[in-house]
Amino acid sequence: MRLQTLLSYLHDFTAYVGENPDITSIEMDSRQVKKGALFICIKGFTVDGHDFARQAVENGAAAIIAERPLDVDVPVVVVRNSRRAMAVLADAFYGQPTHKLHLIGVTGTNGKTTTTHIIEHIARKAKKKTGLIGTVNVKIGDHTYPTQNTTPESLLLQRIFKQMVDEGVEIAAMEVSSHALHMGRVHGCDYDVAVFTNLTQDHLDYHGTMEEYRNAKGLLFAQLGNRYDHKRPKFAVLNNDDPASQYYKHMTAATVITYGVETDSDIMAKQIEMTPNGMAFDLVTPYGMVRVQTKLIGLFNVYNLLAAVAACLVSGFSLPAIVEAIADMTGVAGRFETVDEGQNFIVIVDYAHTPDSLKNALQTIRQFAKKKVYVVVGCGGDRDRTKRPLMAQTAVKYADVAIFTSDNPRSEPPEQILRDMEAGVAQGHYVTIVDRKEAIHYAIEQAQEGDIILIAGKGHETYQIIGDRIMEFDDRAVARKAIKERRGTC
Repeated sequence: MRLQTLLSYLHDFTAYVGENPDITSIEMDSRQVKKGALFICIKGFTVDGHDFARQAVENGAAAIIAERPLDVDVPVVVVRNSRRAMAVLADAFYGQPTHKLHLIGVTGTNGKTTTTHIIEHIARKAKKKTGLIGTVNVKIGDHTYPTQNTTPESLLLQRIFKQMVDEGVEIAAMEVSSHALHMGRVHGCDYDVAVFTNLTQDHLDYHGTMEEYRNAKGLLFAQLGNRYDHKRPKFAVLNNDDPASQYYKHMTAATVITYGVETDSDIMAKQIEMTPNGMAFDLVTPYGMVRVQTKLIGLFNVYNLLAAVAACLVSGFSLPAIVEAIADMTGVAGRFETVDEGQNFIVIVDYAHTPDSLKNALQTIRQFAKKKVYVVVGCGGDRDRTKRPLMAQTAVKYADVAIFTSDNPRSEPPEQILRDMEAGVAQGHYVTIVDRKEAIHYAIEQAQEGDIILIAGKGHETYQIIGDRIMEFDDRAVARKAIKERRGTC
């Protein structure tokens, strides 16, 4: 695509008259630039892409998008906001791929990963080719790819959507983080369905207040647009039991579909029965009521299932097909995942990293626990400090034995993070073990027959960030080894 053609989609730039090179790719990382690339200078939190413009030109960049004039030997197009420009240009360069997909976006503090996986599972069972973007990975059909952010930057996002279209994907589900919404990463994404799970405290280090956090998530519903198109209707799927949904109802012009357990809603779960091996409930919908069986566990998963059911119903899937798919859904990596090596106690690994998600996990365990409940939990460094004492309070309140340890301390001393946690609880009501591996081993060594251990916070993650090092670490693998060592089989 020629530069001038690409710029015709961009209306916010200093008038450019000059060379019209052929643009063969778009990059925001100068190291990825090859001959013919358009390099976009992005100001990050730690580095400024403008400082790498010369390197990009040396690597073959044919033109530059920047927020200020640059002294380089290729055309420089100056824009007011290069991140916004990148979203527009990426959408245009890759042929506006989300216009060719049925796209479902899921936002909320907790439940995004599980809800998107349920949606993807239902669609696959209905013989649709699917795409998935989220915290665990990117999935296109049967192939999975690693991901760094819950929601990638707009450039990578549109590139992924283009690949989905090229590979015949019909329906895609993606997690949409508050950071991504606030930073404009999803600008240009044409969502058909926007789903809200819940709003509880998280990311206040970035957003500052719960009101700002709520507002950021609301952008997903506001950006569904005002046009009514009977061929491609837009839907907002909202958790009627969460107060924030009342706010989002007023932010969107899309048709609102509600779900809930406690509040009268379009989609509801009633007569819920839980066991250690799964749940059953009456699923009430505008298409009738049916008894649902699922292998998923916990009230929080009832909400995740309701959100996915609502999204799939408005996407055209039949109620019988949805119920059949739910019945054989086995779960998501690192989400209430059991580690079973034949031991006589239960070990569960879960991504719970907010006070609310930790409370949900522990309350669920309490419903089938017959003996002691242990929890191994920490808090991430360089993140919201105000939730640390709350995490500690939740652990001590709902577990018999709380073991505080490191999560991903990043640049903070782990001892300081633990002191922040300890400030929220009375001394003597917990055990502190800085090293996470040692903490997991301690819990497994202490557990007796019938006890339950919850290892919380990291879930599916296979690494630990300490300082500037990313070290291999998987709670599930560590727990398996500890169990084997205890049994003398390792």
